[in-house]
Amino acid sequence: MTAMRGRPATAQSADSPALRRAALTVGIRIAAAIALMVVAVIIAAAAYMLYLSHQPDVAASNTSARVYVESNDMLKAMVLAGFAGILAAGAIGWLSARSAIRPLGRALELQRRFVQEASHELRTPLTILDARIQLAEAKVQPGSDAARILGQVRQDTAALSATVQELLLAATAGTEASADPISISPVVQEAAASLRDVAVSRGVQLETTHDGGPRVRIQANSLRRAVLGLVDNALNHTPEGGRITVAVAQSGRSVAITVHDTGGGITGIEPSRVFDRFAHSTDPAAGGRRSYGLGLALVREIAVAAGGTIEVAATGPGGTTMVLTLPAA
Repeated sequence: MTAMRGRPATAQSADSPALRRAALTVGIRIAAAIALMVVAVIIAAAAYMLYLSHQPDVAASNTSARVYVESNDMLKAMVLAGFAGILAAGAIGWLSARSAIRPLGRALELQRRFVQEASHELRTPLTILDARIQLAEAKVQPGSDAARILGQVRQDTAALSATVQELLLAATAGTEASADPISISPVVQEAAASLRDVAVSRGVQLETTHDGGPRVRIQANSLRRAVLGLVDNALNHTPEGGRITVAVAQSGRSVAITVHDTGGGITGIEPSRVFDRFAHSTDPAAGGRRSYGLGLALVREIAVAAGGTIEVAATGPGGTTMVLTLPAA
């Protein structure tokens, strides 16, 4: 992975603004807490002085010598001392926060470097794999089952290459590239078609329906990954002989992708928690799986990044319906 050795400085500079903001936030919180304490001490001292000024007998009984100090001068001195203490506390808090988050900065740098190098190293094998698939396609009969399967494998390879490219861009720039409006139906149909053979092997019927050609502003590969995540989750929780329906429909300024399965519904976990990372169910699902895993969490991240939402619209013994909603372009 020597080709990527020169990039840590870029990764570090990309993380520096976030780390500075984190250090500043922690420093401000520390300073605010100390400031409240200093103000409380000043108020208590001022109240005590006012009490003594109105109780000369109490003051005299405590000491034989009397020192007369103007209350205004004393209050000014306490205010200045308190203000200086607050500034010192803020400086100490900021320096402490910078020191505390330094290991976090190193961890972020290592993580970003790993994603960069892994993504970069995967590009060459994927390119070689695509070339070999093309050679294999040239040697089979066009229109045959072998040609169809090789075409699907090549589509999957292209999708994987696009995912690797997204990872590389995200790790390098730290932001997701802006997306142009795309027609949602072809992407959804292609994603569902790529899992149809898996559904057939499990004895599950997979159907798709769409309403015209609504358009959304999202990366095509991100949309494909979201649909794959929803359909794959439905396959994992639908028994043999079941059915999964993927529907696309537009309502006003929103486009909804609905995935409905005829499984046993979500049990052993709150439906709202299935989108948490590595959420686990206490009841076994179809195929003996208990975990909702990482797939649905990634679907939610994709939806939120595109300005949309994902939710469990219905669940029960008759099946589960999940709806991915995106803003119409």
